[in-house]
Amino acid sequence: MISQISQPRLKGYRFPRSIISYAVWAYHRFALSLRDVEDLLAERGIKVSYETIRSWVRKFGTQIAKHVRAARQQPSDKWHLDEMVIMIRGVKHWLWRAVDSNGEVLDILVQSRRNARAAKRFIARLVARWGTPRVIVTDKLRSYGAALRKLALEVDHRAHKGINNRIEGSHRPTRKREKIQGRFKSARQAQRFLAAHDETANLFRPRRHKMTASAYRQKRAAAFHQWNECAIELAA
Repeated sequence: MISQISQPRLKGYRFPRSIISYAVWAYHRFALSLRDVEDLLAERGIKVSYETIRSWVRKFGTQIAKHVRAARQQPSDKWHLDEMVIMIRGVKHWLWRAVDSNGEVLDILVQSRRNARAAKRFIARLVARWGTPRVIVTDKLRSYGAALRKLALEVDHRAHKGINNRIEGSHRPTRKREKIQGRFKSARQAQRFLAAHDETANLFRPRRHKMTASAYRQKRAAAFHQWNECAIELAA
């Protein structure tokens, strides 16, 4: 991936965009620590500290994810919503996540509450970005129904734990990353990291079991091309 693109250096940075974008991609694409990425670059003759990689991930991961998100197509009209608990400095927080029927993450939001107000804020954020869906599938948390009534949305709300398996699997990568990082340090840091992490997963983890080998290779090539195009837009 590094050798396939030739991009100008960022002002004030001694490494070219191609190396920076590769480090950010490797960190978000795989379950790697910052030191793991440092070793990958070292094997390629690129000497950079894991602290520098941390700063790249923090600054440029958000930028790339923003460009990837802007290029996304309209999702399907059936959404699955769920929330999972994450501990931040010993305090319980809730990660609200929505995916469409194709398994692509629509949005995430870290909040300190799991009530109707929090559900309303999350759903309103989704609708403002993607429009009103035809169907919303949730578990039996009553906050969802209350939020939908307050928003006066005309959607088919299906509340049943057994039919919301589509989103349950999307929580697993978060748990893995949470363990590698030794838990998130703040709600802001968790929001920033997971937003970029999920956009990377949307781009590089298509539903391969439903694709032919040739279709998957084309999809992967398109994903690399899009990532590289986003890297060109990085700003120092």
